[in-house]
Amino acid sequence: MLTAISRAFRTPDLRNKLLFTLGIIVLFRLGSVLPTPGVNTINVQQCLKEAQSGDAANIYGMVQLFSGGALLKLSVFALGIMPYITASIILQLLTVVIPRLEALKKEGQAGTAKITQYTRYLTIGLAVLQSTAFVALARTGQLFPNCRQPLLVSNDAFTIVTMVVVMTAGTSVIMWLGELITDRGVGNGMSILIFTQVIAVFPSELLNIFRQNAFTFVVVMVVGVFMIAAVVFVEQAQRRIPVQYAKRMVGRRMYGGTSTYIPLKVNQAGIIPVIFASSLLYLPQLLVSLFGTSEKPNVVVEWLAQHFVRGDQPVYMATFFLLIIFFTYFYVSITFNPVEVADNMKKYGGFIPGIRPGRPTAEYLSYVLSRLTAPGSLYLGLISMVPIIALAVAGASQNFPFGGTSILIMVGVGLDTVKQIESQLQQRNYEGFLK
Repeated sequence: MLTAISRAFRTPDLRNKLLFTLGIIVLFRLGSVLPTPGVNTINVQQCLKEAQSGDAANIYGMVQLFSGGALLKLSVFALGIMPYITASIILQLLTVVIPRLEALKKEGQAGTAKITQYTRYLTIGLAVLQSTAFVALARTGQLFPNCRQPLLVSNDAFTIVTMVVVMTAGTSVIMWLGELITDRGVGNGMSILIFTQVIAVFPSELLNIFRQNAFTFVVVMVVGVFMIAAVVFVEQAQRRIPVQYAKRMVGRRMYGGTSTYIPLKVNQAGIIPVIFASSLLYLPQLLVSLFGTSEKPNVVVEWLAQHFVRGDQPVYMATFFLLIIFFTYFYVSITFNPVEVADNMKKYGGFIPGIRPGRPTAEYLSYVLSRLTAPGSLYLGLISMVPIIALAVAGASQNFPFGGTSILIMVGVGLDTVKQIESQLQQRNYEGFLK
């Protein structure tokens, strides 16, 4: 990997792309620390320090992760990339349900551009809702439950509307920066920004662990290296289904007769099931923060506060693990259609050796996919439980640095970016047949 990066910096046009990507990342991080107009930054910093060992980081854990710690600071980019991720997931699900979106998906580049435009509109709508919710929590003092200091300079309507508009505009700028990286930089822009937000909290968290206990720091680093190696191994693992294409005459030319394979990854769903499960478990925690402070709390709210506010509760852990398994099977079923793959293979004269084309091929692919999804879902569940187990056993911080979601994002985006750099290097250093 280091060799590929060093060779990339020695290639002029690729070096310019890498420097452009780094420049966008710097602007992105600058917006993550720039406070929103109307925020009392001194009180926010003090409340944030008091909340490091409290429940605030756990309640807003997923949004806080994808904002790189900018959410609780109420910065311009406080919402981070989370509205775009949620909008993309919703559009992917609706593509299976709504025939119009499914038809757009099959239209190629023009249909994909239309779906991307719908994703942007939905992102803005979600950003308005989320920014309004978090500004309301900051205004009422429920963003930091144990801190009673005012977080806003003024509680008038103009200040609140200004903060909502600025945070929503920040989400729009994040989308624009991601598209700039995709067009003029290296790698997928949104993935690079997610990667940046995740690793942004690593130095401070590792420094806090080192200050508390040097031996714990060494143990955490060893466990982190082991987890990264395990995640790389599983993310690269795949089952290759051999496919043979029969020879056929088209005019006077003979086509086909080639052998290829269908790569089915063990983790076919990626990190999406973890995001789904975390988003669902975020809802009861948000309900507790909104309605748990009333004089006569509801019985349901009391039960949710008892079992779902802290991540080390057995009910929370079991629900989180089962939701990840369920969403893994669900997402794989809607993103990989064995019947469609079998029909396309049959249309172009392809077949799996020993399996008849058509329905037997679809059944075989479904069987193999279900066998692969089982260990993949267990792998996602176990990796995601690492920070929760560390919290329960060792009393680690809520923002345990080597959490499952963080590792999955780091490894996935890192591998994909390095592969793209290597592919561009191969295009620029192609030697041909003559040496």
